[in-house]
Amino acid sequence: MPHLLHLDSSADPRHSSSREVTAAFLRGWRGRGPGFTVTSHDLHADPPPHLPDAALHWAPRLRTAGEVVDPAAEARQRHYLDELMAADVLLVGAPMYNWSLPSTLKAWIDHVHVLGTTVPFGDYEARPLAGRSAVVVSSRGASYDAEGEQASWDHTVPPLELVLGRSFGMTVSVITLQLTLADRVPAMADLRGRAAAEADAARSYAEELAERIG
Repeated sequence: MPHLLHLDSSADPRHSSSREVTAAFLRGWRGRGPGFTVTSHDLHADPPPHLPDAALHWAPRLRTAGEVVDPAAEARQRHYLDELMAADVLLVGAPMYNWSLPSTLKAWIDHVHVLGTTVPFGDYEARPLAGRSAVVVSSRGASYDAEGEQASWDHTVPPLELVLGRSFGMTVSVITLQLTLADRVPAMADLRGRAAAEADAARSYAEELAERIG
């Protein structure tokens, strides 16, 4: 039956905009019936460690003779990989922090982007995740519209599109909501209506997407 791996990485579990949108996606997914199962992880509450050994970037058969990996670290990586491989759909909450990824999400990516396992390398041509769906929910406090100077400052979504789409071969859908600081920053007061509309649209689209993706 279809299975979803859901990751949240926002450091604000109480007021997170990205978490509200991933929650909307979960409602749509679970609404399809009991066979649409979910594994959820809060990467902020239970963060993956930084990758402890560069040898873990490589499949075991591609490591050099001198690269001996700690068994506990390898088992932890295997756990993350097994969860990802078991998922038909990946849902990632990825708020923009200082124009980039939350460090917890980057640590997870470092554990699962493995040459010769999830990524083709040398005579290993398989892409086990190719064709599966990934949904990235990205929230940001300001506006990064395509026509503005700040569009090039987004270093959150492009790396995820590279890893999940180009490297893994997944079909990536991106849900973006902007101006999430409008309610907090007085200088953004005139943008609050637009911010609310974008948030409503993102939640609605996420739930609708979940009802048909798979």
